[in-house]
Amino acid sequence: MANRLASATSPYLRQHADNPVDWWEWSPAAFAEARRRDVPVLLSVGYAACHWCHVMAHESFEDEATAALMNRGWVSIKVDREERPDVDAVYMDAVTATTGQGGWPMTCFLTPDGHPFFAGTYFPREQLQQLLARGADVWRDQRGDVEAQGAELVAALAKATAYAGAADLDLDAAADTLLSQLDRVNGGFGRAPKFPPSMCLEGLLRHGTPDALAAVELTCERMARGGMYDQLAGGFARYSVDARWVVPHFEKMLYDNALLARVYLHLWRATGSPLARRVAEETCTFLLRDLATAEGGFASALDADAGGVEGSTYVWTPDEVGAWAAEAFGVTAEGTFEHGRSVLQLLADPDDAERFAAERERLLLLRSGRVQPARDDKVVAAWNGLAIGALAECGELLDHPEWVEAAAGCAALLVDLHVVGGRLRRTSRDGVVGANAGVLDDHALVADGLLTLHQVTGDRRWLTIAGELLDVVLDHFADPASGSFFDTADDAETLVRRPQDPADNATPSGAAAAAQSLLTYAALTGSSRHRDAAVSTLRALAPLAQSQPRFAGHALAAAEALAAGPVEVAVVGRPDLLAVARRTTSPGAVVVAGDSPLTDDRPAGAAYVCRGFVCQLPTTDADVLRGQLS
Repeated sequence: MANRLASATSPYLRQHADNPVDWWEWSPAAFAEARRRDVPVLLSVGYAACHWCHVMAHESFEDEATAALMNRGWVSIKVDREERPDVDAVYMDAVTATTGQGGWPMTCFLTPDGHPFFAGTYFPREQLQQLLARGADVWRDQRGDVEAQGAELVAALAKATAYAGAADLDLDAAADTLLSQLDRVNGGFGRAPKFPPSMCLEGLLRHGTPDALAAVELTCERMARGGMYDQLAGGFARYSVDARWVVPHFEKMLYDNALLARVYLHLWRATGSPLARRVAEETCTFLLRDLATAEGGFASALDADAGGVEGSTYVWTPDEVGAWAAEAFGVTAEGTFEHGRSVLQLLADPDDAERFAAERERLLLLRSGRVQPARDDKVVAAWNGLAIGALAECGELLDHPEWVEAAAGCAALLVDLHVVGGRLRRTSRDGVVGANAGVLDDHALVADGLLTLHQVTGDRRWLTIAGELLDVVLDHFADPASGSFFDTADDAETLVRRPQDPADNATPSGAAAAAQSLLTYAALTGSSRHRDAAVSTLRALAPLAQSQPRFAGHALAAAEALAAGPVEVAVVGRPDLLAVARRTTSPGAVVVAGDSPLTDDRPAGAAYVCRGFVCQLPTTDADVLRGQLS
């Protein structure tokens, strides 16, 4: 049996290289093999940091009897959802359409033409074995029914429209709807499990009303004081299994931490909150210490498990931490996690700051002696774009020039390695770029990171490359019917349907990310083509943002920027005025010095503020500049 996964770019696929299952990577050859053998396809989708993916692997894919069923009656394909978000999106639609909910691991039975005829998530070994046996029998004995069922499901999914038309967005009404769903005790939105609502928080920060700001402050404080935040080393876990942010699902993802670093930075900028500043700094420190790769990029994630046990690195008993630390971090005899162990929380700042700092260092040293979570070292273009923006802006505002330097190094890696033939590739690992084409959010979020880096450094190279990536977006991803975008390019691999999801998930939707990047680029360059595309996209996203703002936070943030202009600030030769400009909370403001179109032909020694195609008089006075920006 060929070991086809051993040389894969994805660490997730490599985790399965030694399974007794005859795995294939997603490829035309795999489906050709299913047609040759006249058997159906088992599609298994997950990711390296996923706890229940590990459970299913240990229970089923390492089991000889289960593997024998798979090998005898199926062609089995393993997919890393982070490498192939297009494949994941298409078949997750099938899962949610047939079961009402989705998640990972994802398990789908497909015809050799790729049509799904059964879909689900995690299955225990005995149930999976029964499904495999029954599915093979049904394929053999009821072929026509299976093929008709798969074709019918694909047709139904293809008819489902992602966009409900175009409209103008009422930002006040959308914010009110979002705030009506706020958990006013614990922060966040909805019930358990609770995910960090990064894009919604950014949208509310930009909205800027007292109620919106209070919601952000409540949510950010509760998240930062709970167990979802690593109280020793910084960085957020993926989500909380409870409504109070106490017990996390322990994997740490690059995208969550890049998004949240910026949210906490912007909260500090708006309020001066010491907690927000501390969390922004600690989160950036986590990114650089624990996720930075030797090539200058950032790894995707730290695993939920360590040594095969979920969360074992992070939980404690009172005896392990000592009485003082147990009191400070809420470690109890009963425990807040499993088996009498507790996740560390910091519900209040201790009175003795010096002792607290020493206790943190002591416990972190103890923790470093434990088995550590595995790291998924693949570099995902979109998520590294988020990291570039976070590190560049946090580095500038919090006076950490080494973070800006790290952002520039990451940008250079993406440009030099991931851009192939003018288009982004999705992933790389160990300095070797993968074969998978970048999707919409790769191009949009990398462009956004480069635009932030241009504003911070004044290096026009980053603006130029961002413009080239956005031209790819306009030329290859546009959907004239909706005025928005598809998630895959017009020349991408043909799947059973072309994915197009306007809703935010763990990261901004590709369409909302494109709208924000297009708008920022237009503000920096004056390009009406890019601004018009941003306006069209936001109009297409407006019905979703109006009715379900929890799933359109990034669109709301971009729309707030559009409503505000966005403000364009050029500062030439006045570092004191530049510092004032960078503290503006005007939504989506662009602030530049150095080599930029906004500074071209403008005399030195002043700040220049424009909004909505109208410029104010240049100023040399900091107070006047503050007034122009307010």
